[in-house]
Amino acid sequence: MDYRLIALDLDHTLLNDDFKISARNLEALQKAASNGIKVTIATGRMFRSALPYARQLGVKLPLITYHGALIKEVAGEQRILRKWCIPKDLALEIIGLGEAEGFHINLYINDTLYVKEENENTKFYKGIAAIPLEIVGDLADYLEQAQDEPIKLSIINREGRLQNLQIKLKEKYGTELSILISRPDFLEITYKEATKGKALQYLAERENILASQTIAIGDNYNDVDMLQYAGIGVAVSNAPPDVQKEANFVTGTNTEDGVALFLERYIL
Repeated sequence: MDYRLIALDLDHTLLNDDFKISARNLEALQKAASNGIKVTIATGRMFRSALPYARQLGVKLPLITYHGALIKEVAGEQRILRKWCIPKDLALEIIGLGEAEGFHINLYINDTLYVKEENENTKFYKGIAAIPLEIVGDLADYLEQAQDEPIKLSIINREGRLQNLQIKLKEKYGTELSILISRPDFLEITYKEATKGKALQYLAERENILASQTIAIGDNYNDVDMLQYAGIGVAVSNAPPDVQKEANFVTGTNTEDGVALFLERYIL
């Protein structure tokens, strides 16, 4: 098969546990690009957080960010090609429900992160993505006054309470919103159409690339529909077992250069 496009998740997939691209992964992706295979990033991160990695890789395609809620060019004026937002009334309800149960919430509007206050969760987040944040006090009050709707809500909890909240939110909003755990500490909420799989399909069709000519590599539940769409779906072996079942191949972990291991064996 003539593969023409690789879409890569970042955290716990391409990046090691220090949030770096290893030399081996970088070399393998550069070789793939030199062989005419286009490369893009498909991440739950903000565009501004993904952009440095894209530049390190030499990515020229638009980036899939916020789990597919924002597809944006990396060059020139960095045009937005596609953007899905959460309806403001639903976002306000979820903020109210989350805060009533003591959860920390990240609010993302126009590639800026807003939080109620600085706390252990914001420090934890900044250790993952070195992104400035805006402290605005009452999030609901701020959102009510904002001109734009949010691209994403992230609910952070490191005490194992997210699965029960996910069930509650899916029961109430599952027909309108995508509600996925992207890592054990993060419950990510976007508009229903904002998924990595649908974003990859949009980008592939824009580039006149067939689904069968695409490769997707990921590690978690927010990657599943992307793995299912691609001609080859690849899970790193640190992915949960039920995510691995959705992949065509399972490669090494993110700390074992799993991306490079797959590319070297099957593509290069």
